[in-house]
Amino acid sequence: MNDSVLTSVLLPMALALIMLGLGLTLTVADFARVLRMPKAVLIALGTQVILLPLICFGLVKLFDLEPALAAGMMLLAASPGGTTANLFSHLAGGDVALNVSLTAVNSVLAVVTLPIVVNLSLDHFLGEGQIGLQPAKMLQVFAIVLVPVAIGMLLRNRWPRFAERMTRPVKLGSILVLALVIFAAIYTERANVLDYIAAVGVVALLLNVLSLGLGYVVPKLARLGEPQSIACSMEIGIHNATLALTIALSPALLDNSQMSIPVAVYGIVMFFPTAAFAYYLGRRRTVQWAGSSA
Repeated sequence: MNDSVLTSVLLPMALALIMLGLGLTLTVADFARVLRMPKAVLIALGTQVILLPLICFGLVKLFDLEPALAAGMMLLAASPGGTTANLFSHLAGGDVALNVSLTAVNSVLAVVTLPIVVNLSLDHFLGEGQIGLQPAKMLQVFAIVLVPVAIGMLLRNRWPRFAERMTRPVKLGSILVLALVIFAAIYTERANVLDYIAAVGVVALLLNVLSLGLGYVVPKLARLGEPQSIACSMEIGIHNATLALTIALSPALLDNSQMSIPVAVYGIVMFFPTAAFAYYLGRRRTVQWAGSSA
């Protein structure tokens, strides 16, 4: 399975499609916006890059996960926010423009931060000699993450109407591809999948809930507005599972199907608490707005 067309071709293509879809929604102004709201960006990225891996490390230690599963959870925690965060932020009444900027900046930043967290995790949980994301391999990740984003931005700049027409089909295609990738990851480890799900399901759920909670509370404590706090919560609580799956399964990268299981499980369980939290925040904002208008 590791040498199949699925892991060597389809996975990178799936990730490239998702990142192209992100690029179709971006303009240079989305990056420039970071300079106009540095406080929100620094708080969100600091929470995601520093606090989240520490929390995940504590969870995998507390639940005593198998080494490869623990490393897979750390890979997930180190992955940048997913484009689905924009949708949930919109439903909850968040600052979607901030979400777009955070996703863009975080995807670029992850090219540096992700290999640091992953390599330290591999060394800690799987022992010496397991350092898997060296500079040459990260160049491949750079290519399949940032090049499609750049192409999407170029298309939007040159042919904005075409980009707008393509945004929705690409998003729908991305969702279908993610579902296929999750199925493939679980199928690869089908002999042990029930045991693995039992082992990592609670950890994946807790990581999602804690990520959403911290992503909302920390900005609130820093006196950010409600829409910005919601945006940070969704950005921090939702990870780019396709990127993590690609890194775990690709023969050219980590080539470890067991590490992909926590990511696949997270990709399924995270929708339920995220949707519930988005619904709660959205309803609360509606009630507050109605009360202030009365």
